[in-house]
Amino acid sequence: MLNVILNHRSIRKYTSQDIPDSLLNDILEAGIRASTTGNMQVYSIVVTRDVERRKKLAPLHFSQPMVAQAPVVLTFCADFNRFNKWCEQRNAPPGYDNFLSFMTASIDALLVAQNVCLAAESKGLGICYLGTTTYMADKIIDLLELPKGVVPVTTVTVGYPGETPELVDRLPLDAVLHNETYQDYSFEDIDRIYHDKENLEENIGFVQENNKENLAQVFTDVRYKKADNEHFSQVLLSVLKKQGFM
Repeated sequence: MLNVILNHRSIRKYTSQDIPDSLLNDILEAGIRASTTGNMQVYSIVVTRDVERRKKLAPLHFSQPMVAQAPVVLTFCADFNRFNKWCEQRNAPPGYDNFLSFMTASIDALLVAQNVCLAAESKGLGICYLGTTTYMADKIIDLLELPKGVVPVTTVTVGYPGETPELVDRLPLDAVLHNETYQDYSFEDIDRIYHDKENLEENIGFVQENNKENLAQVFTDVRYKKADNEHFSQVLLSVLKKQGFM
């Protein structure tokens, strides 16, 4: 399993080979063995295999081609709908219409998603997380017919790899590790931590392609702009209110 984890690659191109139902079920069974708050399992997984529905999902993920290409698309949802109904049917008034409950359910869903991804990779499948899910949560809710109490938090494409990309860089362990208490970063720490990332050939290319001074500006001015962050924050807050978490 350590070898699987250390060799993780995001796969964005897949072969046409389908995933057998038995294999997919094994992977999903492994997923739901993930840790969960209070053993409530306040999450759901929407499996999309239908070609036409995947084509409809693709624009909601900024038309990333692997959404339509991958044989399986999994949408992981924070879900208090099922748990609330169980409580109500047992004369136990639920109190989960709040932001904390959304966070609880989101953590549950993400833990399951990572279990599923590890299981899939251990069986020779490729996966790719889609960060666009929370950006377009309102549209995904409509397409997948998610009821009140359910919010999509991440999406994963799954299939047999049609590529073998290079391992993507990561910051060194000491960049993210704090012993006992948080040790804030000095100016020199930041320069040291980001030195290798900034000097990768591909990242130097990104800077040049986008006419920026440095890699940080690529992130702030191009990839994850303040205006976009604020817009999609408002979309998500509206979704949480509509779905009963505010």
